[in-house]
Amino acid sequence: MKRVKVALLGAGFIADIHMESYTRFVPEAEVVAVYARNAGKAKAFADRHHIAQHFSSIDELLQQVDVDVVDICLPNFLHKEATLKAAAAGKHIIIEKPLAVTLEEADEMIAACDAAGVKLMYAEELCFAPKYERARKLVEEGAVGEVYLLKQSEKHSGPHSDWFYDINQSGGGVLMDMGCHGIAWFRWMLKNSKAVSVTASMKTVLHKNRTRGEDNSVVIIEFENGVTGVVENSWAKQGGMDDRSEIHGLDGVAYADLFTGNSVLAYSKNGYGYAMEKTDTTVGWSFCIFEEAFNQGYPQELKHFIECVQYDREPLVTGKDGRAVLEIIYAAYASAGQGKRITLPFNQQVEKPIDLWLTPTTTTK
Repeated sequence: MKRVKVALLGAGFIADIHMESYTRFVPEAEVVAVYARNAGKAKAFADRHHIAQHFSSIDELLQQVDVDVVDICLPNFLHKEATLKAAAAGKHIIIEKPLAVTLEEADEMIAACDAAGVKLMYAEELCFAPKYERARKLVEEGAVGEVYLLKQSEKHSGPHSDWFYDINQSGGGVLMDMGCHGIAWFRWMLKNSKAVSVTASMKTVLHKNRTRGEDNSVVIIEFENGVTGVVENSWAKQGGMDDRSEIHGLDGVAYADLFTGNSVLAYSKNGYGYAMEKTDTTVGWSFCIFEEAFNQGYPQELKHFIECVQYDREPLVTGKDGRAVLEIIYAAYASAGQGKRITLPFNQQVEKPIDLWLTPTTTTK
């Protein structure tokens, strides 16, 4: 079958991961063009990854290159514009988390893709991470009995790029950046059971001089089926990336650890090269991960999305899932701001979700 032609929008950290995944694990796809706002970065990325064409204009890319899929790996505040342009051009879309900055943007993006007849595929890699998937299948086999509690945490010492710390570009702090993963995984595990209430606590503990956003958060979600989800996220955790989950059932329990649990435990007097994401030193004891992108589920998710385009299948994770995650994030910010439990559905119009925490109001809609 003809290879699916992909245009990659973005030339940063996550674009590198997507590119590695396509090159090593998704032979059905061919990345034929890359876009970055900075022309020099676009060219450097294209040269490094042997991509035929590079652009600093999305419009020019869409006009000049024949592609089937646009893969959006851009800062949050650019998601809507890129999605609307790709949909108008009749291109299927893979979009990194979070789906959008606001619920209004999310609704506009979903509507545009529906009207254009293109797929909006929400790139939540935890739904494809091999260890997490094995844990989910254990639950389906009845290994832990009836599930009553899910926990997921993702923590490190802070993002790579400056825009994450600018709440006007990101829409929020660690909850927008990393909390979306755990929330999406809960919904995946629970077959999209609706969230009915959210209680959250958050603060800025480490990066006070760099951001107004929260860098540590704890969110408790009650689902319609009676399961409780607890998601913990931090940009203040030292020692490298941490990503783990717990599944508690009446007849058992399951634990999954994506980083230290997929690593070589090493001791080095002098240090060495790369250990894992966000590790700042390799002197002494360290966890040296192998197949980092594969263990997180990036190749598996992209392969699935490309096959959905090839065979015209419905993606397992869509823009509507991304919208549901964003609504829960809104409720979490409102809960932390108002100091109370927030019920869903929830939709309070704000410029960015974090405003519900920074400038709380007692008015909810």
